[in-house]
Amino acid sequence: MLGPLKTIRDAIANWWSEFTLQTKLLAVATLVVSLVMSGLTFWAVNTIQQDARLNDTRFGRDLGLLLAANVAPLVADHNLTEVAKFSQRFYSSTSSVRYMLYADETGQIFFGVPFWEPEVENSLTIKRRIQLPEDYAGDTDQPMVRQHMTPDGAVTDVFVPLVVDKKYLGVLAIGINPNPTAVISTNFTRDVTIAVFITIWVMVILAGVINALTITKPIKELLVGVKQIAAGNFKQRIALPLGGELGELIFSFNEMAERLERYEEQNIEELTAEKAKLETLVSTIADGAVLIDNSMQVILVNPTARRIFGWEGVDVVGNNVLHHLPTSVQMEITRPLYEMAVGECESAEFRIPLNQPTKRTIRILLTTVLDLQRESLKGIAITVQDITREVELNEAKSQFISNVSHELRTPLFNIKTYIETLHDYGEDLGVEERQEFLQTVNNETDRLTRLVNDVLDLSKLESGRTYNFDKVDLAQALEQTLRTYQLNAKDKGIELVQDVTANLPLVVGNYDLLLQVFGNLIGNALKFTPAGGKVAIRAYQLTSPLNNHNQPGKVRIEISDTGIGIAPEDQQAIFDRFFRVENRVHTLEGTGLGLSIVRNIIERHHSKVNLVSEVGVGTTFWFDLDVFETVPVA
Repeated sequence: MLGPLKTIRDAIANWWSEFTLQTKLLAVATLVVSLVMSGLTFWAVNTIQQDARLNDTRFGRDLGLLLAANVAPLVADHNLTEVAKFSQRFYSSTSSVRYMLYADETGQIFFGVPFWEPEVENSLTIKRRIQLPEDYAGDTDQPMVRQHMTPDGAVTDVFVPLVVDKKYLGVLAIGINPNPTAVISTNFTRDVTIAVFITIWVMVILAGVINALTITKPIKELLVGVKQIAAGNFKQRIALPLGGELGELIFSFNEMAERLERYEEQNIEELTAEKAKLETLVSTIADGAVLIDNSMQVILVNPTARRIFGWEGVDVVGNNVLHHLPTSVQMEITRPLYEMAVGECESAEFRIPLNQPTKRTIRILLTTVLDLQRESLKGIAITVQDITREVELNEAKSQFISNVSHELRTPLFNIKTYIETLHDYGEDLGVEERQEFLQTVNNETDRLTRLVNDVLDLSKLESGRTYNFDKVDLAQALEQTLRTYQLNAKDKGIELVQDVTANLPLVVGNYDLLLQVFGNLIGNALKFTPAGGKVAIRAYQLTSPLNNHNQPGKVRIEISDTGIGIAPEDQQAIFDRFFRVENRVHTLEGTGLGLSIVRNIIERHHSKVNLVSEVGVGTTFWFDLDVFETVPVA
């Protein structure tokens, strides 16, 4: 017995191994989907059957109560003739009732449809009794319902007590046939599900067989041929009479093998050398790449290297590479190139700044190209990497760290000085002096806190963090900002004016970031405006040009002050980090990061901060925001 089972198992395993991974995954997915769908269908069928049984139960209970109400008085009057007529008429008028039995209080059947007691006695010569369920209570007026299976299907049995004037006269037993529509629907659904399941698997099996015969076998043959070619057997050919794309692929394979065989016959060593050169070039193709031979002649050069060295439109292939390199590069790599050509070194790396054709910094990697035996030098690969952005980022990072360190040093030095003075000479100082020292320490701590918070905010903005942009009510944002600075303006004796156009449209932006912009600009305006001055905030919608109706509208926001103004030579640098004008601005509190944060936030809103200023007259900052346009619902 184990022998045939093992043979069948091995045959199935071999057959299964013929399929590709994609075909196996498809078969597994089909099995899972078909099983899930079949399970859902049978669950639905079962649910339909349960609903049908519940409906049959309700129908039987209601029907039993109705019949009992009609025949109970006739049974009480012993008018069995009318009972028989009524029952026969009702039984003949419906197909839902399988039988109707009447029994007295002892369970003796005295009438039944489609059979009745005289016929039963004549045929069987025995008394027939109805077998009531054990939990049946004859003293209640509620019917009892149960279901049982018969060769013709499920039957709902309804036992209705016949009670007149609270007197128990017997029981009426009714058999209810199942709903034929529900039975047919259930059977049809089950049969269709089985048929669909079988059809799906027949199609999958047929597709697998066709795939194995028409696709998998040729691909395996092709794979064997490719492995033979890779092993150096260029005489390999595939003889399969196939058409279509597979036929073209096999034809191309045979043509490739034939060409490789000819190349092998011509010069296998030259083919290997060219292959090594091309592999080196492809491995460095992401950056600039130049391949030269032992005499410094250019063999290959990619577009990136041409762009970096300004070789567009210049035929450098076949010429000495040193004659076309920029002077700074030529001075650095000439000696290493000749050393590599004679085998004194295998690689070298240089970092060189360029001024022509554009100002940039490059990294040059020199690598020797050897033959397969690594005995003979076939050429030198020059890899060129543009690291300008990397250098700029490192310089910016160093400058930022230097600026932060410089800005942190002053408040920390002041805090340390005053605290040491209080610690060493606190008892010799008066109360007012100690309060003054502590107030200075507190102010320097606040300054330090503001600096750290501004640095963190600027770091978040420049880190590429994603912010959500939605519709923003500018009037609400400006009103919230004005409430924040109203008391500060009043203390300084500065008039704070708001001029916001009524029914201003919503704009696209981030509410919290815009609050930060308004706070910085209004705070700066109050800081640099003397008492008696005025700070005005305006917001209005710009009118679109006549030829730009398809462009989204703009809302302009302006913050103006009558402060000290900004000199023209400082207006370009005012948005740089840690930049503060030295005349009267440096003596005021500030971190020098506020306007840099404003510029970053507005650029994230795809806009630009502009300013107009005159020393001694005042300054106006302004920028535009896009109107939020609601997409109409079709």
